[in-house]
Amino acid sequence: MSSIAFDIPEEIRALCDGLENFLKAEVISRHEKHHDLLSNGRNTYDENGRYVEEVIELIREVRMASAKAGYFNMCVPEELGGSGLGMLAYYVAWEHAYRTSGPHNWLAMYAISHWALGPSRLLERVTEEARDEILDGMIAGRTSMCFGLSEPGAGSDAAALTTRATPDGNGWRINGRKIWTTNSPIAEYCIIFAQTDPERAAARKGGISAFLVPTDAPGFELESIIRMHGSVGGNEAQLVFEDIRVEPYQLVGELHDGFKNAVFGVSMGRIYNSARALGLARWSLELALDYSTTRQAFGKPISEYQGVTFPLAESAMELHAAHLMGLNAAMLLDRGERAIKELSMAKAYAVEVGVRAIDRAIQTHGAMGFTNEVGLAEAYNVVRVVNVADGTNEILRRTIVHRLLGGDREL
Repeated sequence: MSSIAFDIPEEIRALCDGLENFLKAEVISRHEKHHDLLSNGRNTYDENGRYVEEVIELIREVRMASAKAGYFNMCVPEELGGSGLGMLAYYVAWEHAYRTSGPHNWLAMYAISHWALGPSRLLERVTEEARDEILDGMIAGRTSMCFGLSEPGAGSDAAALTTRATPDGNGWRINGRKIWTTNSPIAEYCIIFAQTDPERAAARKGGISAFLVPTDAPGFELESIIRMHGSVGGNEAQLVFEDIRVEPYQLVGELHDGFKNAVFGVSMGRIYNSARALGLARWSLELALDYSTTRQAFGKPISEYQGVTFPLAESAMELHAAHLMGLNAAMLLDRGERAIKELSMAKAYAVEVGVRAIDRAIQTHGAMGFTNEVGLAEAYNVVRVVNVADGTNEILRRTIVHRLLGGDREL
């Protein structure tokens, strides 16, 4: 029985059924087989905080198995070798993947090509020579990439970045640094954003370009792993660039107009993070509901106490609204609309109610909610981070207000 009054296309519903079977066969089974490797950070990461080789190989195996099964590239444009299913499929599939797998089976995040880590519409903007170099490996899931935009002094204000690409013959030399670069410790390529016209960049009239750079290029250095939530390792890093030579074919999009690539990528990131927050929150809510019917207190199930169940009902209402907002934003994008206001609303709302739903699920479980075994604390950490990623909730509100004041008042 569905709570959505309109039909999700049959091909997307069938895709999600197949994806669920894939996750059980290729992701959850790997976590069961390699439980101590994938759930114990002391085994998952090396002394420098990077994934050990065995983990990197498991990630690659999931990507390649998914590519072979047809899920990894399902939303990649057909001209790049994908199925071109669009943003509604992207949203629905990601939500289903996280709701099915929960936070413990984290290899699920490699079952679908994430826009910043693998093939996506972003690669439509690379040159033919660059496509010949990178596309086959990425479509097959053998290789991956990362997105070098954020800097220590340029987070929400991404246009304030200071990394420079200065002319050098018919190419450029890149110098600067990046931070919060997800997947960079294991990626083969990085899209680096840099100033190519400082005057235009200072005036916020362009002047920023994007370049596709191999992570083993001379001058490309991973300075340190960023550890969060007390973890001994991570897959985010700080990067330093010293005189990296890039050729004309490595330019992504148009010279001085690379920020369009960043804006496009962040839009896809907001769809993804809306789906991720909703999926993990629904997983948490279902866990709490089941627990409330079995946990006894004062001689009866705690589901009979309104103090326990009313907060869960509140989250159910909020998550239903977030689901509708996410579906609507994805459908608007598929219609060719920019949906700036709607996408900002969907992401900000989903991550806020998502983290609140997980917190309520933890409260329902009592002390058990904090244990590693249950996984709620891990889900909370993931979704709490998403309240900052791809546009903080404050920046999104700023965007919404600007659109409203500018006359975009349809609600």
